[in-house]
Parts: sequence; structure tokens; C-alpha cells
Amino acid sequence: MNFPAYTPPFHLNNGIAMTSYIALRARHNWQRTVRYDAPPEREEHFIGAGNTPIYGRVAIPKHPKGTFIATYGIVGSLDDQWYLHLLTRKAYHRGYAVVTFDWRAHGRTGQLSPTLSSDGLYEGEDYLRIAARALELGCPAPIWFSGYSLSGQLALWGVRIAETEPHRIADLDNDRDVLDALAGAAVICPSVDSTRSLRYLMSHPVGRYMEKAIVRQLKKLLHDLHREHPHAIARDAIRRADSIWGFDREFVIPRLGFDSVEAYYAASSPLPWLGQLQHPTLILYAADDPLFAPDVLGDLKPICYANSAIDFVLTERGGHVGYLASKHCQQQSGDDDRWWAWNRILAWCSEISRDRAVI
Repeated sequence: MNFPAYTPPFHLNNGIAMTSYIALRARHNWQRTVRYDAPPEREEHFIGAGNTPIYGRVAIPKHPKGTFIATYGIVGSLDDQWYLHLLTRKAYHRGYAVVTFDWRAHGRTGQLSPTLSSDGLYEGEDYLRIAARALELGCPAPIWFSGYSLSGQLALWGVRIAETEPHRIADLDNDRDVLDALAGAAVICPSVDSTRSLRYLMSHPVGRYMEKAIVRQLKKLLHDLHREHPHAIARDAIRRADSIWGFDREFVIPRLGFDSVEAYYAASSPLPWLGQLQHPTLILYAADDPLFAPDVLGDLKPICYANSAIDFVLTERGGHVGYLASKHCQQQSGDDDRWWAWNRILAWCSEISRDRAVI
């Protein structure tokens, strides 16, 4: 499909400014930027890979035409992830059922289980198992996996596992229904090469500041987990986890059986297999994203452009999970609000769904 051009407001015309605004300012006024109220949601407890309990919320409109399943990035919870709430409101208004969830170790899922994250290795299966339960609850096909930043990586893993390891959900009564219902993925600024991007982040002055902010939130997550599961989370290891790399070194790789953080990142990063995806996949990516190494684009672009299943939309501006549109951009795109990326995802999924129905 043809994607309308993206332009940011003048004062947010670089990746650092846009990313900072989204992280620090937009959370205070986002509700005034959309015309839709929060939909009625019901709480639901899902069972993910390895029988891990997962807390989620489900919103189903009358006569739903499809389903979005999504979560958020590296830190946070359903209670505070306003950027995800945008999708819930907008998709529900357009007639989609929406399932959102606290992913492993986060929010209320962290209260239910001390199982830590795996950057997609198990969360991809979680997406599929959540989809299976969503079908039972009345959420219809087509099902779209979605997310942003690190959860964009998780959503891509959901499609990857559906295509290459469907036996992982063979114990489900409706496993074939899930695989048939899955339409694809639509993600914003996904992480695709963790090693390069983290090294870049830690070598850049602004990047180091951003990483420290993330680490503070990760430490809060670990303290919350320790409070709920004191025997599973060692307090001295929390002190040693002084970086994202350190978090994975202290808490993640020992439980997953990796010898090094590098080996874990190599195994969990999507870049090596993106070119093999077969389901329709939309990737929105900003060239000025300050959290990702710029040289990743040299590999990402040819991989995506060579795969006809992927619509890779590379914009010059946008920052990290920003894409706040200028008024002129909003008018040109025919959008009813300033959230350019979510509007592109909803329009793209609707078009792919129509094509799928015709076939």
C-alpha cells in the first residue's frame, strides 16, 4: 500500500527531541490528543509457555472484525503504558477486539510468577497461547500481533514460532485454529540486533543517559519481583545489575542456559531470520532512532526489501516510538489525530485483512 509521508512538528525535528518528548512530556497530555474513551475491559489470566501465568486485559466490541494482541517495551506495566492504551482505544473504536498483557516479569504478571524475560524466545509462544485463549473468549480472526520497541521484537517472534515451531502449541485443543487465524504482525521501532544497539547506546553520551533511565526502571522491576518472590530474586544480584547488559548477565542468561550475554542476544535478535518471514509484516522504523545503532540499517534494509511479505517503512524522522505528526502531516494523511504510526498500522492491517478476505 502507499504510505503517506511522515513529518514531525518543527520543535521535534530530530530523534533525541522526539524520543525525549514521548518519554517525558506526552504521558501527561496524551488523553487530550485522542477523541475516544477507554473501552470496557475485562481482566484475564492467560497461561503462557512453560505454564507461566500472564495477566492481561480484553476488550471486545459488538461485532468485532479482527483482533490485536499487544504489549509494551522493556519496562512498565499495563497500568502506566499510555502508548499502548492509544492502540487499545483506537483499535477498539475501529471495531477490533484488543488483548493487552503484562509480559514476563512485568506488572501483575511479575506478581504471579518470578519467571524472567527472554526477549522473544518464550514470549513469542506466549503471544500464540494468548491468541488461543482469545479465540475461546470470542476474539475473532484475523489476529494481528503488535508492539513497539522491545515488544515489537516479541511480536515478531510470535510470527516466527508460528511459522517454524508450531509444535510448541500442539498441546492446545485449538492450535490449528490459532495458526489459521494469525494474519501477521505490525510493529513500531522493533529491536532487531540487541548487541550492536546496546553497544552503541553505551558509547554515546545521550545514549548512556537513556540507558541509565532504563536501568533505574529495571532495578525497580527487580525490587518488585524480590518483594513478591524473595527466594527467586537475589538482592545482591540486583546491586550488580548496573546496566541492561548487566541485568541480562545476572538474571536472564543463567536461567536460559546461555554462556554469555552475546550468545543470548545472538539467539534472540530477529535480524537473522526476518528475511524468512512469510506472514504479512509491517515494520515502521525511523532513521534517527537514538536507541538503535545506525549501522543496523545497512543490514535491515536489504533483508526487508528482499522479502515480499514485509512492508518496511523507513522514515527520516520519528525518533524511538515517537512519530508524533505535525498538523500538516496529519491533514495530508487524513488522520483524526497526531499518532501517525498507530494510524498507519490500523490502516495497513485493515487493507491486508480485506485482501485476505477476498482470497
